[in-house]
Amino acid sequence: MINLFKTKIGRLRIIGFLEGVSLLVLIFVAVPLKHYFHNPSLSEILGPIHGAIFLLFLFNTLSVAVEQNWKFTTTTWKVILACIIPFGTFYIDHKILSKL
Repeated sequence: MINLFKTKIGRLRIIGFLEGVSLLVLIFVAVPLKHYFHNPSLSEILGPIHGAIFLLFLFNTLSVAVEQNWKFTTTTWKVILACIIPFGTFYIDHKILSKL
């Protein structure tokens, strides 16, 4: 785990995990609380946190893509698209990032 903090790809994997977890909590916990139980407090707290992690993931993806000379048409767009889809960051971590 300590080795993940030493490389850009490792940091991207950690940020991807955090982004994926925050998206799942936002979709499956905060939004139902907001709409069905009329309690928007978790959405108000988690929304901006997820947004910041999302942007951090995008910037780090682009940074790693430039450093690793990823082709946009083959790798970069898949990693960027993964952060929009629930469970996508976990899939990309398993299929692409863990092998680098």
